[in-house]
Amino acid sequence: MTDTRGPQPQYEGYATGPLPGEREPAPGPSGPYHPPQAYPSPAGGTQGGRSHGTQGAGAAQAARRPRTGARTTPRTRKARLRVAKADPWSVMKVSFLLSIALGICTVVASAVLWMVMDAMGVFSTVGGTISEATGSNEGNGFDLQSFLSLPRVLIFTSVIAVIDVVLATALATLGSFIYNLSAGFVGGIELTLAEDE
Repeated sequence: MTDTRGPQPQYEGYATGPLPGEREPAPGPSGPYHPPQAYPSPAGGTQGGRSHGTQGAGAAQAARRPRTGARTTPRTRKARLRVAKADPWSVMKVSFLLSIALGICTVVASAVLWMVMDAMGVFSTVGGTISEATGSNEGNGFDLQSFLSLPRVLIFTSVIAVIDVVLATALATLGSFIYNLSAGFVGGIELTLAEDE
């Protein structure tokens, strides 16, 4: 069979060049192939993946230095709040407990004060003076010691403490209602709270 296409041009690169397996290596340092990157790699190493990113972040944090003119004292945080409403039920419970505690303290203080005054002889001295001033030939005068005995003083103080509990609880509850009405008009009491350092 004869070739009728005529003479074909010869390509020198294919005809005279070596085959791919027979080519000599290019001059220069030999090493692994690194594809081109859009961003420069950080100085933490050339290991790929997440470990590479964490090393770069650690190096960046290690290289970060605080400013010399920065303020080192912590800033005190403040919050401005407003008491808009007082719950009357909670006010009544708290005032009831506080008034009971105040009543108990009143009774105990009265008993201690009576014992101290009796030990100092105040009742005998004042009682003798009053009995001489109010006495007459027909009978003795007013006996202060029997009138101001300890059981009678404690009973009188307990009655006053009970009245104080009732009045204080009622007045505090009424005061919460009045505060809620006034806070609806003027907005309530404003408080500025600061963080304790």
